[in-house]
Amino acid sequence: MADFEYSDINPANELEKRIADAFLIFDHHGNKTVDVREIGTILRFLGCVPTEADVNEVISATEFEDSNGTVHLSKFLPYVSQLVAEHKMEPAPPEKLLKAFRVLDQEGKGFVDKEYMTKLITEEGEPFTVEELEEMMAVAVDMATDKIAYELYLNQLLHEPTDSIYELADAIRNRNNR
Repeated sequence: MADFEYSDINPANELEKRIADAFLIFDHHGNKTVDVREIGTILRFLGCVPTEADVNEVISATEFEDSNGTVHLSKFLPYVSQLVAEHKMEPAPPEKLLKAFRVLDQEGKGFVDKEYMTKLITEEGEPFTVEELEEMMAVAVDMATDKIAYELYLNQLLHEPTDSIYELADAIRNRNNR
């Protein structure tokens, strides 16, 4: 990641530096602020998997009242550092995703129909947006069969990140506990 000028913000460790660096990538005015509409993107860039409710919670907790829809790094950094240290918004492990697909595949065929999956993810739980649905289906669906071979799909999606922000948070906590 690029080296940024922190001046009045002093990241205490590598975790805070990574969060600050991600934030500053989206700071288009160079004043250590971002538009609230960028918060979800920043969190996802860091490797978090927030729901819309999570994003709104971060915005509510970090937006200055008179900011006209902006968040300053000085409020974002400690709040998000704490969330990551607590493993909030952490991606589901591959085993859990596979188990979920197997629940949906009641006949054990190794695939789920596109129509069925579309219905589930647009009508149940926290529904996907049209854009999210299109993005997922572009990768997940076998165009020849119109089915999602979920083990192949998960293998395409999942790779073990070598520099997970959550592992970094654990390493810092372990160092501090010594």
